[in-house]
Amino acid sequence: MSAASPDGPGAVPGWAARALRAVLDRVSVTRAQVGDRFPLFAAPDESGWTTTGRGSWAGGFWTGLLWLRARYTGSAADREAAARFTGRLAHWVDADTATRGLVFWYGTALADTGEAAGLRGRAAQACRASYEPRLGLVPWGAAFGGPRLLARVDGVPGTVPLLASTAPGLAAAHLHSHLRLCLGGDSFRWSWRYEESAGWVPYDDPPPGWSRGRAWLLLAVADAVHRLGGDDLSQPLHRLLPAAVVPRADEAHPDGPPDTSAAAVTAVALLKLGHHDQAAALLHDLVRHHLTADGRLLHGCYDLAAGTATAHELVWGDFFLAYGLAVLTGLVDPHTA
Repeated sequence: MSAASPDGPGAVPGWAARALRAVLDRVSVTRAQVGDRFPLFAAPDESGWTTTGRGSWAGGFWTGLLWLRARYTGSAADREAAARFTGRLAHWVDADTATRGLVFWYGTALADTGEAAGLRGRAAQACRASYEPRLGLVPWGAAFGGPRLLARVDGVPGTVPLLASTAPGLAAAHLHSHLRLCLGGDSFRWSWRYEESAGWVPYDDPPPGWSRGRAWLLLAVADAVHRLGGDDLSQPLHRLLPAAVVPRADEAHPDGPPDTSAAAVTAVALLKLGHHDQAAALLHDLVRHHLTADGRLLHGCYDLAAGTATAHELVWGDFFLAYGLAVLTGLVDPHTA
Protein backbone atom coordinates (compact mmCIF):
# COMPACT_ATOMS: atom_id res chain seq x y z
CA MET A 1 0.00 0.00 0.00
CA SER A 2 1.39 3.41 -0.90
CA ALA A 3 1.97 6.08 1.70
CA ALA A 4 -0.65 8.25 0.02
CA SER A 5 -3.43 5.69 0.11
CA PRO A 6 -5.01 6.67 3.49
CA ASP A 7 -6.06 9.98 1.93
CA GLY A 8 -7.73 8.43 -1.11
CA PRO A 9 -6.69 8.06 -4.77
CA GLY A 10 -5.22 11.23 -6.20
CA ALA A 11 -5.54 13.14 -2.91
CA VAL A 12 -2.78 15.26 -1.46
CA PRO A 13 -1.53 13.19 1.50
CA GLY A 14 -2.30 15.03 4.73
CA TRP A 15 0.96 13.90 6.28
CA ALA A 16 2.88 15.39 3.34
CA ALA A 17 1.18 18.78 3.65
CA ARG A 18 1.86 18.90 7.40
CA ALA A 19 5.46 17.83 6.95
CA LEU A 20 6.08 20.40 4.21
CA ARG A 21 4.78 23.16 6.45
CA ALA A 22 7.08 22.03 9.27
CA VAL A 23 10.17 21.79 7.05
CA LEU A 24 9.57 25.22 5.48
CA ASP A 25 8.85 26.77 8.90
CA ARG A 26 12.22 25.35 9.90
CA VAL A 27 13.80 27.28 7.00
CA SER A 28 12.66 30.52 8.62
CA VAL A 29 14.15 29.46 11.97
CA THR A 30 17.42 28.45 10.30
CA ARG A 31 17.64 31.76 8.45
CA ALA A 32 17.37 33.63 11.76
CA GLN A 33 20.07 31.41 13.28
CA VAL A 34 22.65 31.61 10.50
CA GLY A 35 22.30 35.26 9.49
CA ASP A 36 24.36 35.95 6.38
CA ARG A 37 26.12 32.58 6.44
CA PHE A 38 25.16 29.33 4.70
CA PRO A 39 24.02 26.38 6.87
CA LEU A 40 25.77 23.06 6.34
CA PHE A 41 24.77 20.69 9.15
CA ALA A 42 23.21 20.85 12.61
CA ALA A 43 23.55 18.51 15.57
CA PRO A 44 20.44 16.73 16.87
CA ASP A 45 20.84 18.40 20.28
CA GLU A 46 19.76 21.73 18.72
CA SER A 47 23.13 23.34 19.54
CA GLY A 48 23.04 25.22 16.25
CA TRP A 49 24.29 25.03 12.69
CA THR A 50 27.80 24.59 11.41
CA THR A 51 27.98 27.21 8.66
CA THR A 52 30.15 28.44 5.82
CA GLY A 53 30.70 31.97 4.62
CA ARG A 54 30.74 31.17 0.89
CA GLY A 55 28.35 28.25 0.72
CA SER A 56 30.85 25.55 -0.30
CA TRP A 57 29.42 22.81 -2.54
CA ALA A 58 26.13 22.80 -0.57
CA GLY A 59 25.25 26.49 -0.88
CA GLY A 60 22.73 25.92 -3.65
CA PHE A 61 20.62 23.70 -1.42
CA TRP A 62 20.16 26.54 1.04
CA THR A 63 19.06 28.94 -1.70
CA GLY A 64 16.83 26.21 -3.11
CA LEU A 65 15.15 25.88 0.29
CA LEU A 66 14.69 29.64 0.43
CA TRP A 67 13.03 29.64 -3.01
CA LEU A 68 10.75 26.79 -1.96
CA ARG A 69 9.71 28.75 1.12
CA ALA A 70 9.11 31.85 -1.00
CA ARG A 71 6.86 29.86 -3.33
CA TYR A 72 4.99 28.42 -0.37
CA THR A 73 4.41 31.66 1.52
CA GLY A 74 4.28 34.20 -1.31
CA SER A 75 6.09 36.55 1.06
CA ALA A 76 8.12 39.42 -0.40
CA ALA A 77 10.58 39.10 2.50
CA ASP A 78 11.12 35.41 1.77
CA ARG A 79 11.62 36.14 -1.91
CA GLU A 80 14.15 38.88 -1.14
CA ALA A 81 16.13 36.53 1.10
CA ALA A 82 16.19 33.84 -1.60
CA ALA A 83 17.34 36.32 -4.24
CA ARG A 84 20.03 37.75 -1.97
CA PHE A 85 21.57 34.38 -1.14
CA THR A 86 21.36 33.27 -4.77
CA GLY A 87 23.39 36.29 -5.82
CA ARG A 88 26.05 35.34 -3.30
CA LEU A 89 26.69 32.09 -5.21
CA ALA A 90 28.09 34.00 -8.20
CA HIS A 91 31.75 33.53 -7.27
CA TRP A 92 31.38 29.77 -7.80
CA VAL A 93 30.80 30.24 -11.55
CA ASP A 94 34.53 30.62 -12.17
CA ALA A 95 35.66 28.06 -9.59
CA ASP A 96 37.33 24.91 -10.90
CA THR A 97 34.76 22.40 -9.68
CA ALA A 98 32.24 19.98 -11.14
CA THR A 99 30.03 20.75 -8.15
CA ARG A 100 28.76 23.76 -10.13
CA GLY A 101 25.87 21.41 -10.89
CA LEU A 102 24.96 21.05 -7.22
CA VAL A 103 25.46 24.75 -6.56
CA PHE A 104 23.76 26.36 -9.53
CA TRP A 105 21.11 23.95 -10.69
CA TYR A 106 19.51 23.40 -7.30
CA GLY A 107 20.30 26.96 -6.26
CA THR A 108 18.57 28.66 -9.19
CA ALA A 109 16.11 26.27 -10.88
CA LEU A 110 13.30 27.17 -8.47
CA ALA A 111 13.93 30.92 -8.80
CA ASP A 112 11.84 33.21 -11.01
CA THR A 113 14.17 36.17 -11.40
CA GLY A 114 16.19 37.27 -14.40
CA GLU A 115 19.27 37.48 -12.21
CA ALA A 116 19.00 33.83 -11.20
CA ALA A 117 18.39 32.76 -14.80
CA GLY A 118 21.44 34.70 -15.90
CA LEU A 119 23.55 33.09 -13.20
CA ARG A 120 22.33 29.64 -14.24
CA GLY A 121 23.20 30.41 -17.85
CA ARG A 122 26.71 31.53 -16.92
CA ALA A 123 27.19 28.36 -14.86
CA ALA A 124 26.04 26.22 -17.80
CA GLN A 125 28.56 27.92 -20.08
CA ALA A 126 31.30 27.41 -17.49
CA CYS A 127 30.48 23.69 -17.33
CA ARG A 128 30.67 23.55 -21.11
CA ALA A 129 34.04 25.31 -21.12
CA SER A 130 35.36 22.90 -18.46
CA TYR A 131 34.47 19.81 -20.46
CA GLU A 132 37.59 17.83 -21.45
CA PRO A 133 37.04 15.85 -24.68
CA ARG A 134 39.92 13.44 -24.04
CA LEU A 135 38.28 12.39 -20.77
CA GLY A 136 34.70 12.61 -22.00
CA LEU A 137 33.54 14.57 -18.97
CA VAL A 138 33.86 17.65 -16.82
CA PRO A 139 36.58 16.74 -14.29
CA TRP A 140 36.09 17.17 -10.56
CA GLY A 141 38.45 20.14 -10.43
CA ALA A 142 40.87 21.59 -7.91
CA ALA A 143 38.63 23.99 -5.96
CA PHE A 144 38.46 21.74 -2.90
CA GLY A 145 42.00 20.38 -3.01
CA GLY A 146 43.21 16.90 -3.94
CA PRO A 147 43.62 15.53 -7.47
CA ARG A 148 42.00 17.65 -10.16
CA LEU A 149 41.43 14.93 -12.75
CA LEU A 150 38.82 12.95 -10.89
CA ALA A 151 35.53 11.53 -12.07
CA ARG A 152 33.35 11.71 -8.94
CA VAL A 153 29.71 10.77 -8.87
CA ASP A 154 28.69 13.96 -7.04
CA GLY A 155 29.93 15.93 -10.03
CA VAL A 156 27.07 14.51 -12.15
CA PRO A 157 23.74 15.61 -10.58
CA GLY A 158 22.85 19.15 -11.54
CA THR A 159 25.63 19.19 -14.12
CA VAL A 160 23.51 17.05 -16.48
CA PRO A 161 20.58 19.52 -16.65
CA LEU A 162 22.94 22.51 -16.72
CA LEU A 163 24.83 21.09 -19.70
CA ALA A 164 21.62 19.91 -21.32
CA SER A 165 20.49 23.53 -21.55
CA THR A 166 23.46 24.54 -23.68
CA ALA A 167 25.20 21.39 -25.01
CA PRO A 168 23.01 18.25 -24.84
CA GLY A 169 25.70 16.10 -26.42
CA LEU A 170 28.19 17.02 -23.72
CA ALA A 171 25.57 16.39 -21.04
CA ALA A 172 25.04 12.88 -22.39
CA ALA A 173 28.79 12.24 -22.68
CA HIS A 174 29.43 13.48 -19.12
CA LEU A 175 26.73 11.18 -17.76
CA HIS A 176 27.70 8.12 -19.79
CA SER A 177 31.39 8.47 -18.92
CA HIS A 178 30.48 8.37 -15.24
CA LEU A 179 28.08 5.48 -15.77
CA ARG A 180 30.82 3.43 -17.46
CA LEU A 181 33.21 4.09 -14.59
CA CYS A 182 30.82 3.86 -11.65
CA LEU A 183 28.85 0.85 -12.87
CA GLY A 184 31.43 -0.84 -15.09
CA GLY A 185 32.40 -3.60 -12.68
CA ASP A 186 30.63 -6.08 -10.44
CA SER A 187 30.43 -3.49 -7.66
CA PHE A 188 29.89 0.26 -7.60
CA ARG A 189 32.86 2.65 -7.64
CA TRP A 190 31.99 6.32 -7.08
CA SER A 191 35.37 7.96 -7.72
CA TRP A 192 38.16 7.51 -10.28
CA ARG A 193 41.47 9.29 -10.78
CA TYR A 194 42.96 9.86 -14.22
CA GLU A 195 46.66 9.07 -14.65
CA GLU A 196 48.47 9.87 -17.89
CA SER A 197 50.27 6.52 -17.88
CA ALA A 198 47.43 4.27 -16.77
CA GLY A 199 44.18 6.03 -17.60
CA TRP A 200 41.34 5.80 -15.08
CA VAL A 201 42.20 4.07 -11.79
CA PRO A 202 39.87 3.55 -8.80
CA TYR A 203 39.96 6.17 -6.07
CA ASP A 204 38.37 5.30 -2.74
CA ASP A 205 37.16 8.73 -1.66
CA PRO A 206 34.19 8.43 -1.40
CA PRO A 207 34.24 4.69 -0.66
CA PRO A 208 32.48 2.09 -2.82
CA GLY A 209 29.77 1.50 -0.21
CA TRP A 210 28.74 5.17 -0.01
CA SER A 211 24.95 5.26 -0.12
CA ARG A 212 24.77 8.80 -1.49
CA GLY A 213 26.74 7.66 -4.53
CA ARG A 214 23.84 5.54 -5.75
CA ALA A 215 21.37 8.33 -4.93
CA TRP A 216 23.33 11.05 -6.77
CA LEU A 217 23.76 8.93 -9.88
CA LEU A 218 20.10 7.87 -9.91
CA LEU A 219 19.12 11.53 -9.71
CA ALA A 220 21.36 12.40 -12.66
CA VAL A 221 19.94 9.53 -14.71
CA ALA A 222 16.40 10.64 -13.88
CA ASP A 223 17.17 14.14 -15.17
CA ALA A 224 18.75 12.69 -18.30
CA VAL A 225 15.69 10.54 -19.02
CA HIS A 226 13.55 13.69 -18.94
CA ARG A 227 15.90 16.13 -20.68
CA LEU A 228 17.93 13.96 -23.05
CA GLY A 229 15.74 10.91 -23.66
CA GLY A 230 16.25 7.60 -21.92
CA ASP A 231 16.39 4.96 -24.64
CA ASP A 232 19.88 3.84 -23.59
CA LEU A 233 19.46 4.20 -19.82
CA SER A 234 17.28 1.22 -18.92
CA GLN A 235 20.19 -1.00 -17.87
CA PRO A 236 21.85 1.52 -15.51
CA LEU A 237 18.43 2.39 -14.10
CA HIS A 238 17.83 -1.28 -13.34
CA ARG A 239 21.09 -1.45 -11.38
CA LEU A 240 20.58 1.83 -9.55
CA LEU A 241 16.94 1.54 -8.45
CA PRO A 242 17.01 0.77 -4.72
CA ALA A 243 14.55 -0.64 -2.24
CA ALA A 244 12.33 2.06 -0.73
CA VAL A 245 14.18 2.15 2.58
CA VAL A 246 16.54 4.54 4.32
CA PRO A 247 20.01 3.11 3.55
CA ARG A 248 23.04 2.82 5.76
CA ALA A 249 25.57 5.57 5.12
CA ASP A 250 28.08 2.94 3.94
CA GLU A 251 26.96 -0.51 2.81
CA ALA A 252 30.30 -1.86 4.04
CA HIS A 253 29.21 -0.96 7.59
CA PRO A 254 25.77 -2.56 8.01
CA ASP A 255 25.76 -1.68 11.73
CA GLY A 256 26.69 1.94 11.02
CA PRO A 257 24.42 4.97 10.92
CA PRO A 258 21.77 5.57 8.28
CA ASP A 259 21.82 8.47 5.85
CA THR A 260 18.42 10.07 5.50
CA SER A 261 19.81 12.55 2.99
CA ALA A 262 20.52 9.68 0.57
CA ALA A 263 16.91 8.54 0.97
CA ALA A 264 15.58 12.07 0.31
CA VAL A 265 17.67 12.39 -2.87
CA THR A 266 16.45 8.96 -3.98
CA ALA A 267 12.81 9.90 -3.38
CA VAL A 268 13.13 12.94 -5.65
CA ALA A 269 14.79 10.82 -8.33
CA LEU A 270 11.93 8.32 -8.11
CA LEU A 271 9.36 11.12 -8.50
CA LYS A 272 11.18 12.34 -11.60
CA LEU A 273 11.06 8.79 -13.00
CA GLY A 274 7.32 8.50 -12.36
CA HIS A 275 7.67 5.94 -9.53
CA HIS A 276 5.21 7.89 -7.43
CA ASP A 277 4.11 5.23 -4.95
CA GLN A 278 7.67 4.11 -4.18
CA ALA A 279 8.75 7.72 -3.70
CA ALA A 280 5.76 8.50 -1.48
CA ALA A 281 6.47 5.44 0.68
CA LEU A 282 10.08 6.52 1.14
CA LEU A 283 9.11 10.10 1.99
CA HIS A 284 6.49 8.81 4.43
CA ASP A 285 9.18 6.71 6.13
CA LEU A 286 11.40 9.79 6.48
CA VAL A 287 8.54 11.86 7.90
CA ARG A 288 7.33 9.21 10.34
CA HIS A 289 10.68 8.08 11.70
CA HIS A 290 13.25 10.82 11.13
CA LEU A 291 11.50 14.21 10.99
CA THR A 292 11.03 16.12 14.24
CA ALA A 293 7.87 18.07 15.02
CA ASP A 294 9.77 21.30 14.34
CA GLY A 295 10.83 20.22 10.83
CA ARG A 296 14.36 18.89 11.31
CA LEU A 297 15.31 15.85 9.21
CA LEU A 298 17.72 13.99 11.48
CA HIS A 299 19.99 10.95 11.00
CA GLY A 300 21.82 12.32 7.99
CA CYS A 301 25.46 11.28 7.61
CA TYR A 302 27.85 13.81 6.08
CA ASP A 303 31.13 11.84 6.17
CA LEU A 304 31.28 8.52 8.01
CA ALA A 305 34.99 7.89 7.35
CA ALA A 306 35.99 11.25 8.85
CA GLY A 307 33.42 11.01 11.63
CA THR A 308 31.88 14.32 10.55
CA ALA A 309 28.19 14.96 11.28
CA THR A 310 27.20 11.30 11.28
CA ALA A 311 23.68 11.66 12.75
CA HIS A 312 22.78 15.23 11.87
CA GLU A 313 20.41 17.51 10.05
CA LEU A 314 22.01 18.20 6.65
CA VAL A 315 21.01 21.13 4.47
CA TRP A 316 20.79 18.99 1.32
CA GLY A 317 18.70 16.41 3.17
CA ASP A 318 16.30 19.18 4.15
CA PHE A 319 16.21 20.45 0.56
CA PHE A 320 15.42 17.12 -1.08
CA LEU A 321 12.85 16.22 1.57
CA ALA A 322 11.16 19.60 1.08
CA TYR A 323 11.31 19.24 -2.70
CA GLY A 324 9.83 15.76 -2.62
CA LEU A 325 7.03 16.91 -0.33
CA ALA A 326 6.45 19.95 -2.55
CA VAL A 327 5.99 17.62 -5.53
CA LEU A 328 3.56 15.39 -3.62
CA THR A 329 1.48 18.40 -2.57
CA GLY A 330 1.51 20.03 -6.02
CA LEU A 331 3.61 23.08 -5.10
CA VAL A 332 6.18 22.25 -7.82
CA ASP A 333 6.59 19.91 -10.76
CA PRO A 334 9.13 17.09 -10.31
CA HIS A 335 11.18 18.43 -13.22
CA THR A 336 11.33 22.08 -12.13
CA ALA A 337 14.67 21.41 -10.42
